[in-house]
Amino acid sequence: MNHFNSYSPLSCEHKWQKIWQETQAFELTSNLRKMYVLEMFPYPSGQLHVGHVRNYALGDVIARFWQHKGYSVLHPMGWDACGLPAETAALKHKINPKTWTYRNAETMRAQLQALGLSLQWSKEIFSCDPKYYIHEQAIFLKFYERGIAYRKQAEVNWDPVDCSVLANEQVIQGKGWRSGAVVEKRLLNQWFFKITDFAEELLDGLKNLTEWPEHVKRMQEQWIGKSQGAVIQFEVLNTSFTFKVFTTTPELLFGTTFFALSVDHPLALLWRKENSKIEEFLKAQNSKDTSTRTAELEKKQGVFSGYYGTHPFLGHSQIPIYITNYVQGHYGTGAIFGCPAHDVRDFEFSQRYGLSMIPVIRPFSPQNIPFQSDGRMVDSGFLNGMTVSEARHTILRTLSQQKLGHCQTVYRLKDWCVSRQRYWGVPIPVIHCPVCGIVPVALHDLPVILPEDVVFEGKGNPLCAHPTWKHVLCPSCKGPAERETDTLDTFVESSWYFARFCDAHNDQKPFSKEAVATWMPVDHYIGGVEHAILHLLYARFFSRALKACCYWDVEEPFQRLFTQGMVCHKTYTAQDGSYLYPEEVEKREGNAYYRASDGSPVTVGRSEKMSKSKCNVVSIDQMIKTYGADTLRLFMLSDTPPEKDLEWSSEGIEGCWRCLHRFWNIFWAAQAKTRFNSDLEKPTTFSMASKNLRRMTHRSIYNIERAIQGYHLNKYITLLREFSNAIHDFQETVQEYDDSSAWTLKEALLAFVSMMAPVIPHLAQELYSYINPGVDIKAAGWPSYEEALLHQDTVTLAVQINGKSKGTIEVSVQEDEAAVLKQVLEVPKFKALLEGKEMRRVIIIPQKIISIVV
Repeated sequence: MNHFNSYSPLSCEHKWQKIWQETQAFELTSNLRKMYVLEMFPYPSGQLHVGHVRNYALGDVIARFWQHKGYSVLHPMGWDACGLPAETAALKHKINPKTWTYRNAETMRAQLQALGLSLQWSKEIFSCDPKYYIHEQAIFLKFYERGIAYRKQAEVNWDPVDCSVLANEQVIQGKGWRSGAVVEKRLLNQWFFKITDFAEELLDGLKNLTEWPEHVKRMQEQWIGKSQGAVIQFEVLNTSFTFKVFTTTPELLFGTTFFALSVDHPLALLWRKENSKIEEFLKAQNSKDTSTRTAELEKKQGVFSGYYGTHPFLGHSQIPIYITNYVQGHYGTGAIFGCPAHDVRDFEFSQRYGLSMIPVIRPFSPQNIPFQSDGRMVDSGFLNGMTVSEARHTILRTLSQQKLGHCQTVYRLKDWCVSRQRYWGVPIPVIHCPVCGIVPVALHDLPVILPEDVVFEGKGNPLCAHPTWKHVLCPSCKGPAERETDTLDTFVESSWYFARFCDAHNDQKPFSKEAVATWMPVDHYIGGVEHAILHLLYARFFSRALKACCYWDVEEPFQRLFTQGMVCHKTYTAQDGSYLYPEEVEKREGNAYYRASDGSPVTVGRSEKMSKSKCNVVSIDQMIKTYGADTLRLFMLSDTPPEKDLEWSSEGIEGCWRCLHRFWNIFWAAQAKTRFNSDLEKPTTFSMASKNLRRMTHRSIYNIERAIQGYHLNKYITLLREFSNAIHDFQETVQEYDDSSAWTLKEALLAFVSMMAPVIPHLAQELYSYINPGVDIKAAGWPSYEEALLHQDTVTLAVQINGKSKGTIEVSVQEDEAAVLKQVLEVPKFKALLEGKEMRRVIIIPQKIISIVV
């Protein structure tokens, strides 16, 4: 049979996927060496997107690498299955969220299997499955018992159409992200987790996460937002009102020219009733985006309250109090003293409203206002002449002695609100009794299961309108009571799922201590950087809370973290402004793009993250059908470092398709010369060509192993291609094969096939089956390298004559320039070219080139 150019990706991949499934090839072994590799589990939206493929291909390379290294690798998969999109689909398609969720998961499972991922489907979990959330409800009750979970009234963003609470990030220009309705501020009773009790632990723990990206740790550090400073109390002139300010720069107190309160400060809410200007301002601010990011970018605005504050050290001072949009109510006390000479935001506000400035620091070198630099204090009473550091200590001591303030550490981090007014989530297992108050559901009555006969009308939580589900008897007094109708934030399910994978079929508890002691923490955790703050922070908190409740001894759930970049694609816009899918567009001469259906011009936009809303997505099913899973996997990891954004291109994936066929052809060109079926013994001596290939083989093993361990997967692919070129060149160079050449080529091919297996597993297994029929390639193990062959003792120099390349020569790295030139002149081909000519100049670039000018 002629194997050249006969590689059929689809038939090969279908064959091996079937075999892997039938033999349960990726289930856990009993090896003593353990490795836990986990990609962030997906939401079952209905279709995998290319970003998923990049994530899971990356994780699969890591998992397969450690399998080949002889480890028992836990590599599970599940579904983050609760959330609002399922309810939206239920309303739109008249389908139960459970049906929609499981049907989507079935489709996506088939896509994941078509990618050839080495996943353990026997450990598959659904976060919406009562078998999963019975344990989450028990954990919630334990948190409630320990005071980690509690209920309080809190102001929320309320969507009056969806009748649901929105996070700040879900309020777009004052309107609900989904309904478009103007968002209202409401006070509601909400359930919280006391994450602030763990703020210092979470901050300190970042120091031990040495295998996390530094930028992710910085993001978490900033989110926790630890600040050390002073709380100072001020009086409102001619009233009984007082207010407190938290500041990290108390030494600037004498530079105060105004006070600023947040729009939700108690005094602002009180004064709005008597001042129409304040009322108008608050209404205007409450209709805007409420995210911290947006607030910081907005122009600084405010309204004078009509009141003045007093300065603790300046007796007859009258300092105006403003209500502003740039002071955050959730940080510190929601009030500041404005010192525009030394704060950029205060400076911008003071410029807008014509407020005065009082510089209180004379810098050591000239500075423009506003400035925050070291210097000596001026116009600051008893602080005059001190350095900034000296002044800070002095005023803190003085404030404390005179009972005007005290030192305090505050955190930007706030307790986690876990209440959601929606149906498709985990029911919070408590009962509200008018006599007994909050009564936890008994453990033996868990799980509290969602009713399936709900009606979706697009308004409010269907659980509230259900005729029977919420009406129960109080477990304590047996009187009429009601279930809690809020369900848990879906971040709760994703904050402990990694632990459940360790013991996925335990019916008695979420996991055994023995199982988590074996597998936790996760050795390699892989997912998008968009989860760098909330998901990872909540998971870290959950681990500590579980430890506090004696579930386990784990503090940090993820030992090593990798955050991959996004996959981007150009956008295409039709003449009517609608977005077009890539398959609807064709490229013609002159780089012009047209709509395939009618030939109308198409506008090509900038490359953006792939999204269904902009139609710049690529069909995974179509890519696999056209090119095969191995090609898609190879493209996802080629060229671009995995932490960077990847630009999708049809040229790129076609290039990877050609690369796979080249690998196939190189193998079949070489295998006939390697005598795989004969027992060749390792020769005692090797030719120069064999020595060079052996060095390339062992250096490739060494470098590829380190590239994979360092997540440098684009470098891994490059090294693999370079190794294939070396094998090809060896075949072209060696004319007659002796035992030495055959043994060397066999060694190289075995290593080559083994090392391609993590990224292109189907092709690797197919080729290995010709080498060792009926044996899984993992059984061959990862190839080992010889230390002595990592050190280069010869080098190939390119030989140029009058600037034109004439070939190469192998020389010792120890040779001096005279010896190198002598060897060149002894090579018949070069000797003939130079014979009878005067060498005017010889340039040798060590280990690269020798250039002769005649």
